[in-house]
Formats: sequence, C-alpha cells, structure tokens
Amino acid sequence: MTKNLYLGVMSGTSLDGVDLCIMDFAENPPKLTACGFTPMPEDLRADLSHLLKSGETSLQKLGEIDRRLGLLYAESINRFLDEHQLSACDIQAIGCHGQTVWHSPNGNFPFTMQIGDMNLVATHTGITTIADFRRKDMAVGGQGAPLVPAFHEGIFASPERLTVVLNIGGISNISVLSPNQPTIGYDVSVGNALMDSWIELHQTKRYDKNAEWAKTGTLIPALLNSLLDEPFFKLPAPKSTGRELFNLEWLAKKSPNLTAYRPEDVQRTLAEFTAQSVVNELKTLESEKQCLLLVCGGGARNPLLMQRFNELLPKWAVTTTSEYGLDIDYVEAAAFAWLAYQRVHNLASNLPSVTGAKEPVSLGVIYPK
Repeated sequence: MTKNLYLGVMSGTSLDGVDLCIMDFAENPPKLTACGFTPMPEDLRADLSHLLKSGETSLQKLGEIDRRLGLLYAESINRFLDEHQLSACDIQAIGCHGQTVWHSPNGNFPFTMQIGDMNLVATHTGITTIADFRRKDMAVGGQGAPLVPAFHEGIFASPERLTVVLNIGGISNISVLSPNQPTIGYDVSVGNALMDSWIELHQTKRYDKNAEWAKTGTLIPALLNSLLDEPFFKLPAPKSTGRELFNLEWLAKKSPNLTAYRPEDVQRTLAEFTAQSVVNELKTLESEKQCLLLVCGGGARNPLLMQRFNELLPKWAVTTTSEYGLDIDYVEAAAFAWLAYQRVHNLASNLPSVTGAKEPVSLGVIYPK
C-alpha cells in the first residue's frame, strides 16, 4: 500500500523537549508509524523558562530564542528521519506547533504567541512546514485552543459511550466526545506545571518521578481548599489557560503561609489539586451511558494521579490512550501531523464548538520547502 506520511512536532509547556511522530494517512483511521523525542538543551530551556515565568524579555533575546528553536526543530527532525531510514521526499509535510510563550485570548487585544522560526525548519529539512495553527482560529473569534479535540474525535469517538480524552501536560485539557452532541474541548486546570515548578525549586529536579516525593507528603486541606477556589474553574467553556495563571507566584498568593508547610506536604497537595480540579469538571459531564476516561501526556505516568482518578470517579472506566492505540507521549504530536494534513488539503481543522470560533477554518501557515 502506498504510504501518505506526515510528521508532527510538538514542544509543550513542560519544556522537557521535542516530541516527533509520523502518521500514515493512507489508513483510516490514520496510523502512528514512528515516534521519537529530543531533550531540550539546558541553556535553551533556562531561557524559555525565564521567559514563560516572567513574560519579559528583550527583542534581541526573543529573536535569538526564536532562531534557536527553529534550528532545534530542524536538527531533531533530520536526526529522527535518519534513525528511521526516511528521507525528506518520504514526508508530505511537517506540522510543527512551535513553543507557546504567551496565550492571552481574553484581553482587550486577544493574542497567542508561538515561536520557533519555521523558515529554518522548512529550509534545513527540505520539507514543506506548516505552523502558526492558533491565530487563524482567533481571527475568526475563537480562543485558539485547544486544537486537538477534532483529532481526538476522529480517533476515539464511539456512539456507544461518553469518551473524555484528558491530556495532562503542564496544563490539563479535555476533549469531550459525546454521542449525538457536538464535540467540545477546553483547558480544565493545571496539570504538571505547579508540581514540576515546586520540586524544581526545592530539589532541583525537573519533575517528581512516579510521584515519589508527593507520596512522602501529607495532604494540607486548608491549602487544597484555597487552590480549588480559583475563579478560572467557574468560567464557562470554551476557556484556555497556561503558566501565565498557574505558577509559583499564583501559589504564593493563594497561601501567604506557604513557607510554614513542609515542602513534601505542599507537593502532595498540588497533586491532589490537579486530580480534584479535573475530577470536579468530569463529574459535571457524567451521563447514563458508559463513561470512559482516556489519559495521555506526562501526567498519565503519575501513579498518584491515576490512582486518585480511579478512586474519585467510580462511574468511569479510567485508562490511557496507549490502550486504544496511541502512545500517551505522542498524542499531541500526532494531532499536529493531522493538522498539517488538513491544511495541505484545505480542510477545516478547528471546531467552533470547542474554541468558540464563528466558523470552521483550515488552520496553519504554509512555509514552502
């Protein structure tokens, strides 16, 4: 069978690195045929982390980071293709998300910013590259996020059940695939961002592997209740958020007595906060049909989160997307391969029921090879 290969590239708010995957659209549904990962260079991660936390930089610095990211994406793609004995001519197009450095859909002048010079990606790989997926949706009145629910709909929806795909990266977002209802999707809460920032502050580790540190802590009910009182949770969908809200400064404002607690107790409470804030939203979606929760992203590897979802959601079957054919680490990268396919064929790739856009449009800017 002739193959129809598209390459998806994703770097998320966790700043751990670049996810890459190849999807074959000769099959229906499209099939994940290869995946890989390139760690984020430490100096670039530090610069991006400072930019995300402060929201401040110089134009010189921003331009340099933009170029460094473009080169990183291109080098990662070329190495990935070599590893899988593929050449540029085997790939129809690259769909690259870029790195979100700010997302502000609700201000007086709504905007979103993803950086990474895609001219470099197209030139250095010799492959047509598609990027800047969010701003066209915002141009027609949408939030520009989340973009993956349309992809989830095509892969995971079933007329027999309510399916919710929960992606836990830095932020937690859901796609709600309900029979005979328009698909909806939105950011529901923080994901790993606060837990990652807290353990990095206290133990200089990137993340709490297997929730080992959190498991040594004790829940702080007063802190948990304060965190759950965040106004974002009361906003109606569509809605989106990011590290510009859920960061250590926000945590300090929510609890002026933060230093009075043991750090491991705060970590345990942050894990519970992620779990309960997500569960509170999922319970509003429950139906008489079978309810299936498919978890993906880095949070699917957190046994404490998965345990709490199982305990707090007795009406739901809780598992991961890997059990349904799509590796938990590459769902978002696969979605950007799909977005590239849609753009090449000028097919709509946003869902107005998800983003709030006035109309369906084909997303993405094409950078010719």
